[in-house]
Amino acid sequence: MTTFVDRVELHVAAGNGGHGCASVHREKFKPLGGPDGGNGGRGGDVTLVVDQDITTLLDYHHSPHRKATNGQPGAGDHRTGKEGQDLVLPVPDGTVVLDRNGNVLADLVGQGTTFVAGQGGRGGLGNAALASARRKAPGFALLGEPGESRDIVLELKTVADVALVGYPSAGKSSLISVLSAAKPKIADYPFTTLVPNLGVVTAGGTVYTIADVPGLIPGASQGKGLGLEFLRHVERCSVLVHVLDTATLESDRDPVSDLDMIEEELKQYGGLDDRPRIVVLNKIDIPDGQDLADMIRPELEERGYRVFEVSAVARTGLKELSYALAGVIAEARAAKPVEEATRIVIRPKAMDDAGFTVTLEEDGIYRVRGEKPERWVRQTDFNNDEAVGYLADRLNRLGVEDELMKAGARAGDGVAIGAEDNAVVFDWEPTMAAGAEMLGRRGEDHRLEAPRPAAQRRRDREAERDEVSKEYQEFDPFA
Repeated sequence: MTTFVDRVELHVAAGNGGHGCASVHREKFKPLGGPDGGNGGRGGDVTLVVDQDITTLLDYHHSPHRKATNGQPGAGDHRTGKEGQDLVLPVPDGTVVLDRNGNVLADLVGQGTTFVAGQGGRGGLGNAALASARRKAPGFALLGEPGESRDIVLELKTVADVALVGYPSAGKSSLISVLSAAKPKIADYPFTTLVPNLGVVTAGGTVYTIADVPGLIPGASQGKGLGLEFLRHVERCSVLVHVLDTATLESDRDPVSDLDMIEEELKQYGGLDDRPRIVVLNKIDIPDGQDLADMIRPELEERGYRVFEVSAVARTGLKELSYALAGVIAEARAAKPVEEATRIVIRPKAMDDAGFTVTLEEDGIYRVRGEKPERWVRQTDFNNDEAVGYLADRLNRLGVEDELMKAGARAGDGVAIGAEDNAVVFDWEPTMAAGAEMLGRRGEDHRLEAPRPAAQRRRDREAERDEVSKEYQEFDPFA
């Protein structure tokens, strides 16, 4: 059964904002109590948080769909809806967040580092918050915004100071088991290690982490074997340690050619040329292994490698190796620039930035894109004429109609607000005067040309009653 997962595709959905409430205060002896609809609650966020107690992405492999709770709608008597609860997802240290196209969204390193993967939707305003001097009793409220939904990819890159690389069965797992308290699976057949193992080593006053990378064989950087799946785990290391098998039973292999092959794969993978290298000649407890180590050591030292002869079984040469690694790591840490606290930079928008764009597309549609227009459209209840009129007022005040005229739009032209896959399309009718003073009966807006049969029937009945009443008043029974 799989117990280690270092790459998953996660589907996150933040909570939707609660709808605002359209309500009028009703109380005895107060027939005109005024609007008292409360605002909707904010939807919950989906947040990734680094937890160093987590070492795998296994939980998200089994449950890839995660959703935060929605905000509650507002209510009368100025009651605001309850906010949705944020969903916090713990991830291992060294998790990289990517979108489906492979673009890096965040690199989560360090305990407590957070990333908001899904932003909760805003709650809609109630009619009490929408009341103004011109619109004293709004008959509508704004809808809550939908929460952000998207697919992300989580990749784990082990945060280790030392990476052990080498052929399968070179003794990497045995070496990490004697250098640290790690207990990896050890056996005498290739590809025993199927997941990276991580251990902590103390050498003098230096404490560092060490990891082995399984499955490196010729062609690993192109996906052969298991190497490509785990090469990402060496990207964060400070030093690479080549573990060479001096007692291999394969006649077509030798430690020098193994080293050249691994170096070629690391070169093909890229980004590791600046890491210092150390060569470990393992299994010198075997007579033939010691003889071969004596033969090849001068050649490796001529290439500039620091060479250590060790035996994980006999536990010889380990102290010298651990202290040498500690020295290299101490130098790397000293050379690393001091991390400063993140400076918060506030960049106000330019005064001439309208916050939206108007473009004419090939099909003759004028498309409006911008944060405010698209958010206002999402918050509008298009079943309420007064709410639609309020949207028209907002767009007009923002300058959308002026930009449409500048772009060449005429009455009756098609206008789309939003992206192609989720846009509101309508035939544009310019507004000659803005807003609330043009509104007729409550809940209606005469600027809309859409037929309303029920409203028309109501007007006809009222007109008929007025006519009958007028005739009755004019009738003189004694004439």
